Amino acid sequence: MEKGVRMPNPESVDIGDEVLVQNISGNNTTIHAGCRIYGQSTLIMDHTTLGYEAPVTVDNCQIGPFVQLKGGFFKESVFLKKASAGSGAQVREGSVFEEEASVAHNVGLKQTILFPFVTLGSLINFCDCLMAGGTSRRNHSEVGSSYIHFNFTPNQDKATPSLIGDVPQGVMLDQPPIFLGGQGGLVGPCRLAFGTVIAAGTIFRKDELRPGRLLFGGVTKGGNLPFVPGVYRGFKRIVINNIIYIGNIIALNHWYRHVRSQFISENFSAPLLNALLEKTRMVIDERIRRLADLATNLSESTGTQKNQPPKDAPSRTLVQQTELYQRMTVIQSIFEHMRDNDGDVRMRDTFIGQLTRNLNLHEKDYILTINALDLETKFIGTKWMQGIVDAVVSAVLDVIPSFK
Repeated sequence: MEKGVRMPNPESVDIGDEVLVQNISGNNTTIHAGCRIYGQSTLIMDHTTLGYEAPVTVDNCQIGPFVQLKGGFFKESVFLKKASAGSGAQVREGSVFEEEASVAHNVGLKQTILFPFVTLGSLINFCDCLMAGGTSRRNHSEVGSSYIHFNFTPNQDKATPSLIGDVPQGVMLDQPPIFLGGQGGLVGPCRLAFGTVIAAGTIFRKDELRPGRLLFGGVTKGGNLPFVPGVYRGFKRIVINNIIYIGNIIALNHWYRHVRSQFISENFSAPLLNALLEKTRMVIDERIRRLADLATNLSESTGTQKNQPPKDAPSRTLVQQTELYQRMTVIQSIFEHMRDNDGDVRMRDTFIGQLTRNLNLHEKDYILTINALDLETKFIGTKWMQGIVDAVVSAVLDVIPSFK
């Protein structure tokens, strides 16, 4: 309060002893009644408002300027300039809201990465996915109310991350938005191209890599079939989608490391950058662990399939399951090695060279600077990013050749 933080009812606010006061800005920051601020790494920058609609708990979050967290629980997540969340939100570890990303009331997220402008409606569960697309606050990707990203399977694994858009194109902020209609769901792991529209009420279970498609479906036909726990079908697609997802997050980590680092300013501090790097590392760790869990489950399921082989499970399927499990330690080491792969350094340096020429023109404003890049520079940047993703995927598939 001596710094200028506004607390209308300070006796109702609980601030942990470990919180560093120097990390809380007093410039037009408001903390409403009933809020709880915990964590030594918590950062709250200028013009932030906490708890306008309902009490807010913040635990080791890094909050940029002009952010509004209106009510709910927020832990180990990052919120960049003008991000917002309505009351009843539960945003857990590893989540990232980039500039102007927003969610309405009663939204649950964990390890969810929202690129600039992405908007989620109300009553949504949207864990373990990345969503990009859109060019501005008026032209943004959106998820309709009462939507679910299904991220847990009957075989009790969570190797289910979905890539809605992608990193190499999405970071350029020039792709068509994606729309997921309300009262629907996406069964992870899925990949959707930019420009995809899923009609309201549709549960989508496949990949759609063709841009600009309208996807819709009616009520699922009823049925009653035997269920054998532990038997996996269609797992080749599941494994490959996981590898591609990890490759994209590794690429995003490099984007933060080499590109976002150019934008350090009063609106984007070094602690915010470090938080982005930390959260992407956290997501990579989680996804590798979940893939390893899947490999273990697949190994255990081979015995089940040998005893009760389904008609659509040829010997190749059993070979793939065994191969993934036996090579998982090698795969984990490849992911660790590829974290430091910068891709084509000449492309990277060419892209960053063009980028830095625009930085001062736009006062290090991230959105304005990226939008001002010419098409050739964006093409080079996308190719550099895609090269990192492709290198990860290629290196992993080389040690599990039956998946090619």
